Amino acid sequence: MILGPIFRRELTLAPRRKKMYVSRCVYTVSLLIITTTAWLILSGSQLVEDPGDMARFGKALFGLLAPMQLILAMFFSGIFAAGAVAQEKDRNTLVLLLMTRLNNAELVLGKLAATLLHLYTNLLAAAPVLLAILCFGGVDFAQILHCFWVTIGTILLSGALGATLAFWREQTFQAISMTVLSMVVWLGVCEGLGNGLLGATIAGVSSATLAEALSPWRAILLTTHYSSTTPLFPFVAAGVSFLLIFWTIVRVRVWNRGEKHRDVASVENVEKNVGEKNLAEKNPAAPSRSRSRSVWDNPILWREMRTRAYGRRAFLVRLFYVLIFAAAFYGIHQTLDRLPISFYETNTAASLFALQSLVPLALLSLALVNTQAVTSITGERDARALDLLLVTDLTPKEIVLGKLGGIFWNTREMWALPVCLILYFCGRSVVSPEIGFYLLGGFATLLIFSAMLGIHCGMTYGQSRSAVGVSLGTLFFLFVGVAVCLRMMLSLGGSFQAQIQPFLVFMAGGGLAMYLALGARNPSSAIGLASFGCPFATFYAMSALLMNYTLGVFLVVALAYGFTTAAMLIPAVYEFDVASSREGARDD
Repeated sequence: MILGPIFRRELTLAPRRKKMYVSRCVYTVSLLIITTTAWLILSGSQLVEDPGDMARFGKALFGLLAPMQLILAMFFSGIFAAGAVAQEKDRNTLVLLLMTRLNNAELVLGKLAATLLHLYTNLLAAAPVLLAILCFGGVDFAQILHCFWVTIGTILLSGALGATLAFWREQTFQAISMTVLSMVVWLGVCEGLGNGLLGATIAGVSSATLAEALSPWRAILLTTHYSSTTPLFPFVAAGVSFLLIFWTIVRVRVWNRGEKHRDVASVENVEKNVGEKNLAEKNPAAPSRSRSRSVWDNPILWREMRTRAYGRRAFLVRLFYVLIFAAAFYGIHQTLDRLPISFYETNTAASLFALQSLVPLALLSLALVNTQAVTSITGERDARALDLLLVTDLTPKEIVLGKLGGIFWNTREMWALPVCLILYFCGRSVVSPEIGFYLLGGFATLLIFSAMLGIHCGMTYGQSRSAVGVSLGTLFFLFVGVAVCLRMMLSLGGSFQAQIQPFLVFMAGGGLAMYLALGARNPSSAIGLASFGCPFATFYAMSALLMNYTLGVFLVVALAYGFTTAAMLIPAVYEFDVASSREGARDD
C-alpha cells in the first residue's frame, strides 16, 4: 500500500475506538437537530401552504448547512493534521519513525491520510442529512454533489497545509497557530481579490472568477446559489495539495534532522552545568566559567517568560498575527476616512461598524490564546514533565497562575492589538467612551475564559488533538454556533414567541454536549450550570446587541463567562493533580 504501515495501523485500529463512532453520531445528530429546529421555527411562525414555501425552506436550509460544514471541515482538518504530526514531535517519537525503514512518502502520506480518515468518515456519515434536503425542494442533486466536492477538496488542502507546517515547525503551538493564521490569510486574500482589490481582471480573467477558483468560501456560496455552475476550486485544491505534499516529502528529513542533535546538546549542557556546580561547591575559590540565571519565586512563570519553552522561532506566530492586524487596520482606517461626517453622529451605525471590524480579529485572538493554553499543558504531558511538576513542592496555585501568566505573555500581541483598536475607535469617536469600556471589559473577560478553558481541556484530555478539538469546538459552539442559530431565526422570520421553543431545545442539547465535553471526567454542579448557562447567555448577548442594549450585553457576558472561568479555575488551583485527570489521560 502506497500510504504505508502508519495508515494501515490507523485503518485497523480506528473501528475499535469508541470516539470514532461518537464523533460521527454527534456530528450527524447536530445537523439533524439544526434541520429539525429550522423546520419547527418555520412551521411555528408561518403557514406552509404550497410547494413553493417548502422549496424556499430547502434552499435556505442548504444555504445554512453547507457553509457551516465547510468552515468546520476547513479549520478542524488543518488543526487535526497539524496536531497529529506535532504530537509525534512532542513525544519524541518522530525521530524514531525517521530511524525506521519508512520512506518519506510513507511517513507523510500515512500521517496525513490517518488524520483525514476521521474527517472523511464524518462527512460521509452526514451525507444523508444533506441529501434529505432534496425532499423539500429548492435544491437539486448537482448542488449537493458540488457541495461535497468543494468540502472534500477543502479538507484535503487544509490537511496538507497543516501537515506541512507541523513537519516544518518544532512545537505544537507554532504548528496549529500558523495553520489557523495561514487559513485566515488565505480566505482574506481571496475575499480582497474577489472584491476587486487588484482590479476587475487579472491576466484577462475576471477577479471574481479567480477568487471562486481559489477560495473554498466563495466556491461554496457559488454552489448554494447556482446548480449548473461547476466549481473549479476542487481541481485547484487537488493541485495545490499535491505540491504541498510533494514538498513535504522532499524536505521532511531536512527539517527534522537536527532534533536529535539538539537533544544531545541540551543534555551535554545540563551535564556541564551540573559538573561546574559540583566543582564550585567543592572549591568555592575556583572561578566559575558559566553564569547561572536567577529563577523567580514562581519557576513556572519564569520558564514561560524567560526561556524558549515553545520553540526557537515562536515569534513567527506573533509576527504573522501582527501582519494580519496591520492589513486589517489599514483597511479600517481607509474606510473611516471615506465615511461622511454624519456617520459619526449616528451612534448605532458607528457601533455596528466597529463591531463588524473588531469581531473577526477578536475571535482570532481568542482562538490563538486558547490554543496556547491547551498546548501549554499537553506539551508538558507529552514531554513527561507534568508528573514531575506534581511531585515537586510547587503548589497548584503556582502552577496554574504561572501558566496563565505565561499564556498572556506569549500571546501579548494577540490581545494587546485588539485593545489598541478599541482605543482607536474611541479616539476617532466611532464609539463612545461608555461603549469602549464595555468592549474592553467584555473582551478581557472572554480572554481569561479562553485561556482557562484551554488549561481545563489540557488537564482533562491526554492527547493534544482531543484537547485542542474539544477546546476550540467549545469556542466554536458558543460564538459561531449560537450566531448561526440567531441568523436562522432572523432569516426564517416570524414572531420570537413562536421560535423560542425549538431554539430552547437546540440550546439544551448544546449545553448537554458542552457539559459532557468539559465535565464528564470531573463532574461538578458549577460546570453543569456554566455549560447550560453560557449558550443562553451568549444568545441573549447577541440578540440584545442587535437592539442596542449595550449595558445588558456587558453584564451578561461578564457574569456568565466570569462564573464559568471561576468554575474551571477553582478546582485547578486547589486540586491540580485531581483536576488533571491522570487516569483519564492514560486511558486515551
